[in-house]
Amino acid sequence: MNKDEMMLLIKKSLRFLPDKTYVNLYFRLRLHRKIDWNNPRHLNDKLQWLKFNYRFPLQSIVSDKYFVRDYVKDKIGEEYLIPLYGNWMNFNDINFDELPEQFVLKCNHDSGGLAICKDKNTFDIHKARKKINHSLKQNFYYIGREYQYKNIIPRIICEQFISDDGNVPMDYKIYCFNGKPDVILVCKGRFNNDSHKAEYLYFDQDWNFLSLNYGDDKLTNVNISKPENFNEMLEIAKKLSEDFVFARIDLYNIKGKIYFGEITLSPNSGFDPDITEETDLMFGEKLDIPYWENIKR
Repeated sequence: MNKDEMMLLIKKSLRFLPDKTYVNLYFRLRLHRKIDWNNPRHLNDKLQWLKFNYRFPLQSIVSDKYFVRDYVKDKIGEEYLIPLYGNWMNFNDINFDELPEQFVLKCNHDSGGLAICKDKNTFDIHKARKKINHSLKQNFYYIGREYQYKNIIPRIICEQFISDDGNVPMDYKIYCFNGKPDVILVCKGRFNNDSHKAEYLYFDQDWNFLSLNYGDDKLTNVNISKPENFNEMLEIAKKLSEDFVFARIDLYNIKGKIYFGEITLSPNSGFDPDITEETDLMFGEKLDIPYWENIKR
């Protein structure tokens, strides 16, 4: 059993604990320290505080991969949306004969419930059905007790496969603190056959590589080019994050054509063990918690 499988087993075994008990215990297991509820300073701690003290309906709308499309359309325009082929409540309702040769199936309510079809002749429908149906049965809320996922009604959506020379494009994840875009996390090669070769690298807005993850100080050859229309990406992130204290705006950029990916309100559910403690603290200092001055002790 690998580390990820072990953590999944722990999550399942702890599922029926009360929310705050679960969060305290799982945080301790992942980050090897306690949450500071009374005076949170790290980003991970502040994201946990926000889970219990900062809730409003729009959070669930933008966390739903289907309904967020309307939000994005109103904020920045429909041209940034990946074309949608359909949506269904049941996998068996999908008519694959009507779908193009390439497409992406994904669940609207979780992370990882997706199947990528690059060639319909070799696409394993049975494997996709098993994966998607498993995701449809899960309430993603129980993974990290992120309230915005609790009442999302699961469905399947099918989008165009946006290709970067035949490959899944890089994902540009822009961290926005109090509506202001900051660092960019570039995810490269996440869906390659060898997932161990995936790269997760931070850059500042001048496109300087930032050593923010554990192990980054050992990297010697970081070679990811600054995307075209980068300033437009920052402006999009600013508009899409302005209604939230913290948001990570995920975008794709195919030779200057920008596509919206998703809005994430608490990356890694606030249990991110990959960033260094110095990074965690630095990110936390950038985030002003709402109403904090009125309630902190």
